[in-house]
Amino acid sequence: MENTDHPLIHRCLANDSGAFEELLNRNKNQIFSFIFRLIRNPEDAEDLAQDTFIKALRGLNSYDTSRPFITWLFAIAHNTCVDFLRAKKPQMLSIDDENTPDIADSPDSTRKTVELKLQQEETEELLTSLPPLYSEVLLLQFREDLPIQQIAEILQLPEGTVKIRLFRAKALIRKKIELLKNR
Repeated sequence: MENTDHPLIHRCLANDSGAFEELLNRNKNQIFSFIFRLIRNPEDAEDLAQDTFIKALRGLNSYDTSRPFITWLFAIAHNTCVDFLRAKKPQMLSIDDENTPDIADSPDSTRKTVELKLQQEETEELLTSLPPLYSEVLLLQFREDLPIQQIAEILQLPEGTVKIRLFRAKALIRKKIELLKNR
């Protein structure tokens, strides 16, 4: 998608508002999902996603077209979330997943769907129990399927630091799973 973003970016820089709307529509779900899973509040996430796109529009002339556009957007979203969390101490709220799968008619598929939903809820619960610096790297790697190099670029960290955070996040999750099993 990056290649098709570049012509839109050039059109945006030429004050084509339709091009920015297309860029927004193309990337808004991914950015909102990322922010929502960090902030854990839909209203705040919506506001922060809007702030992210406003900042992106204002700073579009500083975007380096040799890099993926989505990476640049994730970096803006990350910085916006960090500012928000610094201003407002993070309150861990539960996530009401709006992407609940539809329950099918057959008993087997219903059972599988319910099991999948329970696994998703357990995964979300584990993620929400982690400090944001750990949940963020997990989200970027496993939900957004980004390589460590891009995660480091987004978070403005050395790759080694990203790897350490991923290692520690996975260790924390393993420890939490063990605690849950021993209950």
